[in-house]
Amino acid sequence: MSNVVPSVVQGSSTANSQVPRVLIDDDEIFQAHVGGKLSVALKSPLDTQRALSIAYTPGVAQVSRAIAADHTLAARYTWANRLVAVVSDGSAVLGLGDIGPAASLPVMEGKCGLFQAYGGLDAIPIVLDTKDPDEIVETLVRLRPTFGAVNLEDISAPRCFEIEHRVIEALDCPVMHDDQHGTAIVVLAALMGASKLLGRDMTSLRAVVSGAGAAGVACTNLLLAMGVSDITVLDSRGILHTSREDLNRVKADLARRSNPRGLVGGMAEALAGAEVFLGVSAGAVPEALLATMAPEGIVFALSNPDPEIHPDVAAKYAAVVATGRSDFPNQINNVLAFPGVFRGALDAGARRITQRMMVAAAEAIFSVVSDDLALDKIVPSPLDLRVGEAVAAAVAIASDA
Repeated sequence: MSNVVPSVVQGSSTANSQVPRVLIDDDEIFQAHVGGKLSVALKSPLDTQRALSIAYTPGVAQVSRAIAADHTLAARYTWANRLVAVVSDGSAVLGLGDIGPAASLPVMEGKCGLFQAYGGLDAIPIVLDTKDPDEIVETLVRLRPTFGAVNLEDISAPRCFEIEHRVIEALDCPVMHDDQHGTAIVVLAALMGASKLLGRDMTSLRAVVSGAGAAGVACTNLLLAMGVSDITVLDSRGILHTSREDLNRVKADLARRSNPRGLVGGMAEALAGAEVFLGVSAGAVPEALLATMAPEGIVFALSNPDPEIHPDVAAKYAAVVATGRSDFPNQINNVLAFPGVFRGALDAGARRITQRMMVAAAEAIFSVVSDDLALDKIVPSPLDLRVGEAVAAAVAIASDA
């Protein structure tokens, strides 16, 4: 008998309770991936001699000559200007870790499908058989005429920080590492929703971030920028503080800008009295420690497939609980952000995706659900097609282009 895995189905749910699920067997999963999930579709028919002469030789030569004389015409007469390259080296894929480029390709194909479904953008997966930052940057520089934006994906920390920075500097088009900033945008939107629902001032919340990798660093940076000043960050060795000598450059910088109470130690010291827990690591949190948080708190346990603490357990202590899973309420899913962010940036002709654009994206996500907030609905459903349009419009307006 085939193994089975849970998948979300539409249905009602109560706060922090499990939503109805169906079971999907392995055969159905693998069958859906046979031959990959993507294909190239023609925009114009090529079923007559005249059509062939226009789309290919000899007609195409006129278009190529025009672009050769004026390179800006490529934006009008090719798909490159609206094409997103989804780029990975396969070193930090989902919860699977370093599985390599070939094994990462199904994930990148899926990402491209989400760009089309929720952003109306074409996207192509590019998986690179190298982990060397120089080679990754050089490859994308050489490929630049092929695409209009770059979505970096599933690249391990701390290399991801350097690679993103260098690609942004090297290219004249929007670039974003979604594991960092897509996560941060949706977390900010969710915290806006939870704060409003509970009648809290978001900037006064005392928060704990478990995980100092790509997502943890980006979430902390965006929350700090929004005025959430009391944030304690932990990595696998404990609280980040300025006296630790084992921190890399990124963590050392974060230690200087967080932990205003000067806490040392581990999760026990961090969680005592905290109002918000944000989990973006694979580390489990004991129930006894969650019980030491302030009453009516907020728990975002986003590790997949196994949250840092089970949502039903978290709900015994927290007022609002969110996870990264589709089979529980309040799914913190990056698909709420990245399709609209890239669509808005490309609509505006932006050369970069700025922090202002990210904040605008979070506010747009929150706006879709702000009049319908509930304990089990602090963010819109990932299937809500209004989100991509709202985010794209807000990001375009916020663009500096």
